[in-house]
Amino acid sequence: MRSSEVDYVFPSTPGKIKIERAHKVNRQFHRCLGIFASTSSTMFFWVLFVIVLTASYISFVNSGSRCFSSPASVYDGVEWQKRVRTSAQIHRSNGLSVLVTGAAGFVGTHVSIALKRRGDGVVGLDNFNNYYDPSLKKARKALLNSNGIFVVEGDINDARILAKLFDIVAFTHVMHLAAQAGVRYAIQNPHSYVHSNIAGLVTLLEASKSADPQPAFVWASSSSVYGLNTKVPFSESDRTDRPASLYAATKKAGEEITHTYNHIYGLSITGLRFFTVYGPWGRPDMAYFSFTRNILQGKPITVYRGKNGVDLARDFTYIDDIVKGCLGSLDTSGKSTGSGGKKRGSAPYRIFNLGNTSPVTVPTLVSILEKHLKAEAKKNIVEMPGNGDVPFTHANVSLARKEIGYKPTTDLETGLKKFVRWYLSYYGYNQDKPV
Repeated sequence: MRSSEVDYVFPSTPGKIKIERAHKVNRQFHRCLGIFASTSSTMFFWVLFVIVLTASYISFVNSGSRCFSSPASVYDGVEWQKRVRTSAQIHRSNGLSVLVTGAAGFVGTHVSIALKRRGDGVVGLDNFNNYYDPSLKKARKALLNSNGIFVVEGDINDARILAKLFDIVAFTHVMHLAAQAGVRYAIQNPHSYVHSNIAGLVTLLEASKSADPQPAFVWASSSSVYGLNTKVPFSESDRTDRPASLYAATKKAGEEITHTYNHIYGLSITGLRFFTVYGPWGRPDMAYFSFTRNILQGKPITVYRGKNGVDLARDFTYIDDIVKGCLGSLDTSGKSTGSGGKKRGSAPYRIFNLGNTSPVTVPTLVSILEKHLKAEAKKNIVEMPGNGDVPFTHANVSLARKEIGYKPTTDLETGLKKFVRWYLSYYGYNQDKPV
């Protein structure tokens, strides 16, 4: 995909940002978190493991009797099945047929379009939840539809929908990007992370390992798994048993769960640890996005600092570079060795960092935004609270470079310029005049 190929496709109707209020925190779960905090890291994972098994079992049992989105008749209709098959059609030699979960999400939209434009078959799946304004996801869905990609509205915990999709299409690959994202939101709604990042992952793995043939499975882990690690840059061989947030813990649990399915069922598994992805069509809960909104509206922004006044830094990675890493992972994934849940040999199991390798401080990020927005930010500088955020991230991508040819090329200055251009167009600002 050419750089910013998706960036400049704008909807005709401006959208609106609306961050939904979280559900009230369950007090009993907080008591559990207190137990986690007071025990050793080993005990933490034993307790988490029990919760994982319980939540996954309940979800799997209930999935057969519970529908998450639409009546069964919708998925049995001839027209619906025709749209799925048409979307999954391959238009190049040795092309892939890919089920993309979270297809209406930020990364999912870009990856789906990149696959489709090179001739691969793509079917999307998304539950369009209201973690952030669903209208942005609907706009992405319209963009996907204009590129010939059908997005099924459904939940990855619904085993019935997954079984139907695998029955209609012999997917060669699954690109699993659906997840409950965000570090801070886990404090407000912890159950959503267990539901999506653990139970949903298990349900999707169950469908994949039972398929005949089994697809190769590529999924989004997170740089958050490095947690309290202080060795930089972060390498795949570093310890990841000290998560700093529940979000990180669920992603770490996902890495252990996928390893199990690789070992027992012969699923080819590739986990991708994304480092602070940004760009056009991004997530409104991300700092660069909310900073842009508040600067344009003349509202103050909150800039966190670490202990002793140290600026926070992130390895900001532009969406086009992430897409290249995702496609490279799909193309080199190798084949699963099972059939109908029966393993016939060992299969690849890989984990890669996908970052930019050049951390930038948050104040520098703000300065770049001010430059491109032609407006000054009103800053509130405060010390970072204990909400699961870490002071810095920095990716070592040498393994990804060697194995999948990953090479990031977009610096933050260039990437933010493209993001601002998209933002001003999408939300209806006059780009010819200073804000």
